[in-house]
Amino acid sequence: MKPRRSTRKRPRNQRVSNPRQRKQQHLLDVKVRSRKATQYRNRRLLVFVSKIVLAAAMCAGIYLGGRLGVRRFFFENPDYNLTAIDVQTDGTLQRDQILKAADLREGENIFRVNLGHVHDVLQQMPQVDDVQVVRKMPGEIDVRVVERKPIAWITSEKQISDPFQSEVAFLIDARGALMKEKKLLPEYLGLPLITGCTGESLEPGKIVESPEAKAALELLRLSAASFMQTHFQIREIDVSKGYCLIVTDKNRTRVTLGFDHLDTQIQRLEQFLIYADDAKRDIETVNLLVLRNIPVTFMKPASEVINDTIDPEETPRIMKAIPVPPQTSGSSAIKTIKAEQPASKKMQTGPQPFSARKQNQKGRNE
Repeated sequence: MKPRRSTRKRPRNQRVSNPRQRKQQHLLDVKVRSRKATQYRNRRLLVFVSKIVLAAAMCAGIYLGGRLGVRRFFFENPDYNLTAIDVQTDGTLQRDQILKAADLREGENIFRVNLGHVHDVLQQMPQVDDVQVVRKMPGEIDVRVVERKPIAWITSEKQISDPFQSEVAFLIDARGALMKEKKLLPEYLGLPLITGCTGESLEPGKIVESPEAKAALELLRLSAASFMQTHFQIREIDVSKGYCLIVTDKNRTRVTLGFDHLDTQIQRLEQFLIYADDAKRDIETVNLLVLRNIPVTFMKPASEVINDTIDPEETPRIMKAIPVPPQTSGSSAIKTIKAEQPASKKMQTGPQPFSARKQNQKGRNE
């Protein structure tokens, strides 16, 4: 007996598959999509790595090729060897000293010279103020050196006789840089001397920082800018006191100044110098540390100095006249003036005959 078919119709929106079938089908679709995504991602990564390797290979090739070309056409090219080194300086530094310090020599490739290193090495020399190093193709280097201009000597000693020969005396420029010249010029002998600078150690190439040394340099700068350069030429500045400057000029005038307000003190000193010129007198000492009633002493005139050297209690020498006995020859009596002096300094008046000379000689022998 055949089964009976259902004549009931299914709804049009009814799904064909059941939930279990749909879940299994979804898992299969997810696995397929995941596998394709992995393959796609690996393919993209391989392409990216290949591009990086290719770019690196190209960069390495360009770098090595360029380096080889630069070395061949520039660093190993004899056309770029140094044939001339022009050194110009405005001081005492010699050409050999500069070339030795900068390690420059002719015949070296011009591109192997580090201009920055040469500049830094020369700038560190105590005598050098400014340096210019220029490369001129194909084989020339110009070196321009501006040396420091010393304005004074400086030492830690309180007294020094010859700064030229002293090992503790240094030249100093306007900025306070110390230097020790190997070749001393004659004009260095007339530079002022700053003594007693014990506030810090003095070494070539160092810049002084002590307040007394800075005050002395400021005084030299201000005096050079005023009329004192002709009326008051500084020869020595003693800073050993620690609170003042004792300045001595070429006329042995001593002036005491403080560290502060040097310009005002110099103006007051100028007034004293003008007064001394008008009075035709020389100042011996001035103490400008005092604001009012400034103590000033003047040197004695030359006539007073000469009179002071004579002892007023000294008894003047008396010249005695001793008669000479008459001669037998009938000549007139001749008197000689005899002083209380050695025999070689006797004074005589008029001509003396031979007999008188003989008698005088006989008396001296007795």
